[in-house]
Amino acid sequence: MTMAIAGIQTLNDAVQTGAPGSEDSTNRKIDDLRSLALDCLEDMKAEETIEIDLMGRTSLADTMIITSGRSQRHVGAIADRVLQEIKAKGLGTARVEGMPACDWVLIDAGDIIVHIFRPEVRGFYNLEKMWGADRPAAALAE
Repeated sequence: MTMAIAGIQTLNDAVQTGAPGSEDSTNRKIDDLRSLALDCLEDMKAEETIEIDLMGRTSLADTMIITSGRSQRHVGAIADRVLQEIKAKGLGTARVEGMPACDWVLIDAGDIIVHIFRPEVRGFYNLEKMWGADRPAAALAE
């Protein structure tokens, strides 16, 4: 039984309504971050974007997004846009690495990690292979 008295929410109310800190609220934030990142990448004409589900595979994040920009300037512009939108939407502050060189920019937004590469650098590190995005589902289950 849930009970709300004079504006006080019980734990059961929080779970049912998606109050801050509840599992439903957390899942909604993850979905919002994921959608925001993918929308920014599409708007900025990022290339060869893939999404890797990390749920249950690592505690680093729930989703990894890997994409490419055509040049260092394009990589930097894509990263700036993603960072600005995360901040503007109030989805927290993301940590960023690699902005000075813009060969590979990593944006860590907690539950979502976005890697933005120049094509040559992406081919060298080949994160898709490392995280198994190109492997058949049967091989991942082993």
